[in-house]
Amino acid sequence: MAIRLSVDVATRISPELSETIEELMNDPDREVSPQTLDEVRAALIGRSSAETRETEFLHLQDEASLLVELDRLIEEYGKEAPAIDFVAVKASEGLSRIIQAAMDDARFPRAPMLGAIREAMVGGLTARLIGEGTIDEDDEGVLLGEIDEMIRRYGEETLAETLVRFE
Repeated sequence: MAIRLSVDVATRISPELSETIEELMNDPDREVSPQTLDEVRAALIGRSSAETRETEFLHLQDEASLLVELDRLIEEYGKEAPAIDFVAVKASEGLSRIIQAAMDDARFPRAPMLGAIREAMVGGLTARLIGEGTIDEDDEGVLLGEIDEMIRRYGEETLAETLVRFE
């Protein structure tokens, strides 16, 4: 069993690589989803054409290259580092609206933490936003589960604003 990394390494990689890792891990057409950085690398090489592989290694100076970036991560964290740790998590649209509402509300601290957002949700913020039509009533339970998962992953003292999805 791999040990979870002590820092949020997902903040240290490009959004493109994070999205690529997430795509590979969630691809329903793959028999086995990659679990480690080394398996992600193999999957990336496997899905690219032979021509792409040749040019990939001819231009190692290309900082934007996903394989070059992935190789640097493997060098720093090791081949067996869990791939999931490198996927940046953002709040869903509904949870982002709740976080934004809390940030805009004078009754909340200027920079609310995930724990405070959860308390506000249970204390009526979600119900108020449902009443205003900002979020759908059917999403209430899902949003509570989502905030619980974020608290489990990042902790109650994580700044909620950092997880807001801007689209």
